[in-house]
Amino acid sequence: MPTLHHLPLSPFCRKVRITLGEKSLPIELREERVWDRRRDFLALNPAGKVPVLEMENNHVLADSQAICEFLEEMVPSPSLLGTTPEARAETRRLIAWFDDKFYREVTQHIYGEKVLRRQTGGGSPDSVALRAGRTNVAHHLNYIAWLCDRRTWLAADHFSLADITAGAHISVLDFLGDIDWDRFEGAKLWYQRIKSRPSFRSLLADRVNGFQPPPHYANLDF
Repeated sequence: MPTLHHLPLSPFCRKVRITLGEKSLPIELREERVWDRRRDFLALNPAGKVPVLEMENNHVLADSQAICEFLEEMVPSPSLLGTTPEARAETRRLIAWFDDKFYREVTQHIYGEKVLRRQTGGGSPDSVALRAGRTNVAHHLNYIAWLCDRRTWLAADHFSLADITAGAHISVLDFLGDIDWDRFEGAKLWYQRIKSRPSFRSLLADRVNGFQPPPHYANLDF
């Protein structure tokens, strides 16, 4: 069985886990404390980052987008990128939006300060960074609602890797209790559909030492 080296609350690892679930591919999860700089792990990925997918034939893939595109080619149905050049371009645009812009403006401030800083012994969270992340998230959640007013899902009328990527990042904030869902009804309805997918259920069962998700986290109906 392939092995995914991961961190439970990493949005990039969660993105791969959801994709594996959508493709109905079994996987063994192996948590990797990347800050320990373990020699055997660095031999798999000299960049020292997760996710890393280790295949049964000893082929190793790193980087969440590279892994997801590999899985799309290996198991083309259901398609998660789109069936036309235009659809694939829009899906990739939104993947970049959440993996780059959302990560820099929101996830890095909240997940980085509340979780990674604690796990690496970096001291107390920076309140300025936390405040910035909580302020910035409103723009992105309103954008999700705007997209869903015009499409069934974020990139098109079918579920795609854009929804997976956005859902992976937002699920981390939801686990940490940093979204006031009462303020973002449109995004909440979209996220509720994401949470209800079978591929998402293993994420809802995640627990991390030192953190307690809010009661609604694993509740499909909030």
